[in-house]
Amino acid sequence: MKSLKLCSLFPFLVLSFLIFSFPLTTSRILFRGNSFSVKDDLDFITSPQNTFTGGFFTIGNTNAYYFGIWFTNSRDKTVVWNAKQDRPVNRQGSKLTLRKNGALVLTDVDDTIVWQTNTTSFDIEKAELLETGNLVLKNPQGKILWQSFDLPTDTLLPHQFFTKNHRLVPPLRKGSLSPGYFSLYFDSDNVLRMIYDGPQVSSIYWPNPDRGVYWNGRTSQNSSRFAYFDQMGRFFSSDRLQFNVSDMGFGILRRMSIDIDGNLRIYSLDNSTGLWKISWQAIAQPCIVHGICGRYSICSYAPEPKCTCPPGYQMVNASDWSRGCRPRFSQRSLSREHVKFVEIPNVDYWGFDLNFTSSMSLESCRTLCLDDPRCRAFVYRRNGEGTCFTKGMLFNGYRSPGFPGTAFLKVPMNLSGSESGLLNLESTDAKCGSSPENVLFGFPSMYELDFKKVKWIYLYLFSFTLGGIEILFVVLGWWALFSKHGIPASIEEGYKMVSSTQFRRFTYTELKKATKNFKIELGRGGSGAVYKGVLADGRAVAVKRLANEFQEEFWAEMTTIGRINHMNLVRMWGFCSEGRHQLLVYEYVENSSLDRHLFKSDILGWKQRFAVALGTAKGLAYLHHECLEWVIHCDVKPENILLDGELEPKIADFGLAKLSQRGGPGSDFTKIRGTKGYMAPEWALNQPITAKVDVYAFGIVILEMVKGSRLSSWVVDDGECDHEHESQLRKFVRMVKRKIQSGEDSWVEKIVDPRLEGNFSKNQAVTLIEIGLSCVEQDRNKRPKMASVVQTLLECEDETTILT
Repeated sequence: MKSLKLCSLFPFLVLSFLIFSFPLTTSRILFRGNSFSVKDDLDFITSPQNTFTGGFFTIGNTNAYYFGIWFTNSRDKTVVWNAKQDRPVNRQGSKLTLRKNGALVLTDVDDTIVWQTNTTSFDIEKAELLETGNLVLKNPQGKILWQSFDLPTDTLLPHQFFTKNHRLVPPLRKGSLSPGYFSLYFDSDNVLRMIYDGPQVSSIYWPNPDRGVYWNGRTSQNSSRFAYFDQMGRFFSSDRLQFNVSDMGFGILRRMSIDIDGNLRIYSLDNSTGLWKISWQAIAQPCIVHGICGRYSICSYAPEPKCTCPPGYQMVNASDWSRGCRPRFSQRSLSREHVKFVEIPNVDYWGFDLNFTSSMSLESCRTLCLDDPRCRAFVYRRNGEGTCFTKGMLFNGYRSPGFPGTAFLKVPMNLSGSESGLLNLESTDAKCGSSPENVLFGFPSMYELDFKKVKWIYLYLFSFTLGGIEILFVVLGWWALFSKHGIPASIEEGYKMVSSTQFRRFTYTELKKATKNFKIELGRGGSGAVYKGVLADGRAVAVKRLANEFQEEFWAEMTTIGRINHMNLVRMWGFCSEGRHQLLVYEYVENSSLDRHLFKSDILGWKQRFAVALGTAKGLAYLHHECLEWVIHCDVKPENILLDGELEPKIADFGLAKLSQRGGPGSDFTKIRGTKGYMAPEWALNQPITAKVDVYAFGIVILEMVKGSRLSSWVVDDGECDHEHESQLRKFVRMVKRKIQSGEDSWVEKIVDPRLEGNFSKNQAVTLIEIGLSCVEQDRNKRPKMASVVQTLLECEDETTILT
C-alpha cells in the first residue's frame, strides 16, 4: 500500500524537483520579484515556439555584456533589440530583475541601474517574450503595459509599427560602443528618410536628395507618420512608400535592419542553414550613402566599392574609413600665389557648393576658385558649354566612369610629384582594413545577394543615361539650327531665361552699372535698401544692398536661396561680396507688394486674394517641408509678398531667414527678428523658434486680406510700437470666435472687406477665417502646419459661388 502511494506521488516529486532545482527564468516568463544574471548561461527567456530568445550576449571575446532579444535559430545570434546599446554590463554579478514595483531593471555588478522601463505599476505580474519578438510586461488580466516594440534599436520586425517618435540606428561594431552616424527616421515633412548625421556635417542621402518629394514617389501631404511591413513581406508607409520583398509569402522569418554601412535592408532567414538572405534593399550602389568614406575621401568601384584618399591626402584611420582623410599639408599654405590644382577625372563631391555657373570656361572656373579663400576644390562638368561648381567642403566624394566631369583640388605649389600623382592614391578594399567587423560596403559572408538583379539595375541606369545624352544632343541640334536661320522671339526669350537661371557671383562694378549707380530705389527695410537694375543680358533685377551689420543675414540668404526654386518664392540670381559691399540679386517682380494692393488705392478682387493666400501658403510649405534644409522665413508680412504680372504671389526678403537643423536641439535665436505685430508670442517668451512663427504671421496676413485693413501692430516713425493695433488683433479674434459660436448667419459679411461690395465666395471666406484663427493661436502646438493649410485651401480652390 505504501509502495502504491509512493508510485502515485512520484510524478509530483519529479515535477517539484524540476521546479525548485532550476531557475524560473529558463522558461519564457519572468515573474515579478525574479531575476536572472549574466554569468549563468541557462538564464534566458524564450517565445512560445522558441523563435526568439531573450538574454545576455557579448560582442566579441570581452567581459562586456548586453541584454537583448535574438533569433534563436540564426547562426550568428542575430540581435533584433537590446536594452542599452551604448552601455554594457560586467559579466560578474550583473542581472535583469522584474522588481515588485513593476519596473524591469538592468543593473551592473555594483548594483548601478544601467537601464529600466518607465513602468511603476504594482499591477504588473510578469515579463513575457511573445512569438512576434516583442518583450512585454503584462498585468494579471493579460493587458500589455510596456513593450519593446515601442523602443526599436536597429531592427523592425513584422507588424512592428515605426512612427515619428522612433529612430533606427545601426548595430554596434565589435570593439566599439558607438552605433555610428546613420539613422532612419520620419522627417518634419512626414517623409521617411535616412541621414548621415556626423560630427562635422549632416546629409540626407535617401530618398534621392537631388529630387523632390514627389519625384521620389513620396508625399508630404499627410498628417501621420508610420511605417511597417507584414508577414508576407509587404512594406507600407504613410508617405506612400510601398514595396514587396523578392520572396514574398508566408512562413518566412524576416527582419528590416539599418546596417553599419548605412543601407536599409530586409532579410529572410534560411532555416536550414541559419543564414540570412537579402530580399530587398534601399540603395543598390553603396557609394550613394553619404559619409561612408569620410571627409576628403572618394568612394569608387574597382569593381568592388573602395575608399580612396585624393592626391596630397592620407587616411586618418586605416581600420575606420568613416574617419576619412587628412591633408599632408597645412591649410594655411593654400594662399592664392602658392597653390596649384590636382586633376582627378570622373570625380564629384556631393553638395557644399559655394557657386555653380553654367556656360563657363575651365579657366574662368579655376580663377573663381582661386580667388575665393573658402574654395577647397572645384568640379567642372563638360556638358554642353561647361558648368562650374566651387566647393567649400569636401564630403561624400565618389568616382564614376559615367560622370562627365573632373574634380580639381587645391594643393600647395610645392607638393611633390609623388604626393600629388594620380598613381599614388591611397586606397583600401571594401573591408577598409583587416578586421571583418569594419566592413563598410557589401555584406558579411553570411549574407547572400542576387548580383544578377544588380547587373540589370546597372544596365537600366546605363540605358537611361544614354537616352538622356541622346535627347540632349537633339535639343542642342535644334538650337543650333534655329541660331542659324533665325529664332522666333518666344523661343529665344525662353532659351535666355533657362540658360540664365544659374546662381552666380557678380562683381560690384557689374551691379553698380546695372543699377545706374543705385539710382532707382524700390524700397527700404531693416536689412537694407533695394534698387532696380538691368543686367547686361537684359534681365530686370532687384538688387538689395545690405548694411554692414547684416553680414550674418547676408550669408544666410546667399547659402540657402541660391539653391531654392519655387514658383511662389522670389528667385535669387546671385550675389556680390567685395569688402564692405554685400549685395543680393533677385528677379524683379513688377507689381510691387501685397500691402499696396490691400491697404492703399489698388484693390484686389476676391479671386486674386484667395489665389495670393494659396500661393503664399504653398511657398511657405515648400520652405518648411520640402527644402533639403529647413528654412524659417521669420518675417512674413504683406510687404514681403510680391505680386508678378499675373498677380501670382512670390515671397521675398529672406534676409531674416534662419536655417534649422532637422532633428537638431531646437532653434534658439540670439536676438529678436522680424516685424512687430507679425511676431509670434514665442519671441517675447524666449522660447525656441520653430516654423510655427511663420504660421502665426501667415494667419495675421490672411485675416488682413479678408478684412482689407491692418490687424497687426506696426512700427511708426519714432520706432515705437502702436500697441492699440496689437490689442485690435486680439479683439478681432475674440469677436469672430464669439460670432461663430453664436451661430449668427451674417457674421461673414460683416467681417469681409466692404470694398468688395459682397463679391466674394462665402465658403472660401469662412475657410480663410478659420485657418487664420487657428494660425494665430497663442499655443504654437495648436497651430497647423503649412502643408495642412495648403491641403485645406486646395479643397475649396475651385469654389465659384460668389455672393451678390
